[in-house]
Amino acid sequence: MKKKKGMRMIHVWCGATLLMAGSLLSCISTKGSMSNGGELTGVSTGMAWNEPAPYGMVLVKRGSVKMGPDKQDSLWGSPVPTREISVESFWMDETEVTVAEYRQFLYWVRDSIIRERLADPAYGGNELYKIEEDREGNPIKPYLNWSKPIPWKRATEDEEMAIQSVYKRHPIDGTLMLDASQMNYYYEVYDYAEAAKRRNRLNPSERIKNTDIKVDPEEVVMITKDTAYIDDEGRIVNTTITRPLSSEWDFLNSYIVNVYPDTTCWVNDFPKANNEQYMRMYFNHPAYNNHPIVGVSWEQANAFCAWRTNYLLAGLHGQARYIQRYRLPTEAEWEFAARGREDNHFPWKSDDTKDERGCYNANYKPGKGDYTKDGNLITTRAGNYKPNSNGLYDMAGNVSEWTSEAYTESGVLQASDINPDVQYNAAQDDPYKLKKKVVRGGSWKDVNAFIRSDARTWEYQNEQRSYIGFRCVRTQVGTGKSK
Repeated sequence: MKKKKGMRMIHVWCGATLLMAGSLLSCISTKGSMSNGGELTGVSTGMAWNEPAPYGMVLVKRGSVKMGPDKQDSLWGSPVPTREISVESFWMDETEVTVAEYRQFLYWVRDSIIRERLADPAYGGNELYKIEEDREGNPIKPYLNWSKPIPWKRATEDEEMAIQSVYKRHPIDGTLMLDASQMNYYYEVYDYAEAAKRRNRLNPSERIKNTDIKVDPEEVVMITKDTAYIDDEGRIVNTTITRPLSSEWDFLNSYIVNVYPDTTCWVNDFPKANNEQYMRMYFNHPAYNNHPIVGVSWEQANAFCAWRTNYLLAGLHGQARYIQRYRLPTEAEWEFAARGREDNHFPWKSDDTKDERGCYNANYKPGKGDYTKDGNLITTRAGNYKPNSNGLYDMAGNVSEWTSEAYTESGVLQASDINPDVQYNAAQDDPYKLKKKVVRGGSWKDVNAFIRSDARTWEYQNEQRSYIGFRCVRTQVGTGKSK
């Protein structure tokens, strides 16, 4: 992709599906097979390694759950499919991602753009902000130098221009604010699962196991992949292309996502309400730092997961050997985690939404519509209520949560019963109805029927709501005992 003049984005490699960092060759035993007297003893790939607990996450140990309600939905009268499923152990965020945590992501994107411009000759061209050579002076793929601080207070004229270039003034009141249109994050995801499918093998003879079928060596296999770029007008273009399979690179997908949350969601979700204060303050005032982030689409939540993976790998300085990526939970993982170790209908033991002292167990809309009956009007601080038996907070109420899966009425019935995961990566020109994603947990605006652990609903993947947030998961490395 050619870099356009004035391009308002930063190209950042994000190894969103990288499972390993470092060389596997360093782990392979070099002992000869005859050193054990000719006996079969196996070859180890290295010493046993226990994954440290990721910061802010709890381990949900592998197990099984009967997904879905035990009886027909009494609110709508529609049957909901149920199925016994099993899932592998995974780490899950204790709470929903907060405003402060999402702001860290946004500021990282901002600082990336500033560093890119500080290295640009148009803004002084300080080569210290971008590494383009190794220690021996050999050219390498350029990357930003994060050890070089941005001169926020003592900037030269050129440096000040670079810093101020990501801000703009409100045309009416002159307030200086971040230019949301520039906060674009570029990342790449290698689709290992699609690349592994037999029909996509580069060698035609490997695509069919049935020896009664003659293999056509000239067979053309068509693949689809997502790609993203900036057009001549400076606009983001995310598109899906179809082309003949030619190499492993055909399974590398790229995306450009504007990651600034929709702060106007409050007035758009509730058009006949006085919610302007939330539009102005929720993402910007420190009083909401520990509240769950809202106004973030499924697409933005995925971009956050990709950045978080890359950020972790950078922070480990290549010392990690096996790292699972951060991602959104599957629908099965979410319900299994929410039900707790006792397999409850709610994240707590009772079907009552109050505890033995008469205190509410979650932030939702009790009764017939008194939002404040539980002590809150909108969201509340993440972790304000008791955790469930898995150590997870707010798995009911506060904000609903995105999952990774495409929404279908049949739900788990069309998926595997082991680590079920219904995926449909909708193309840009697909009908909008194919862009529904599963949302779980219910929110501050929902009645108790929607905050049950087995309740499911959906939203379009590009929608940004004042009542939908998310949390991340990471598959556990290893084979620890289940609960």
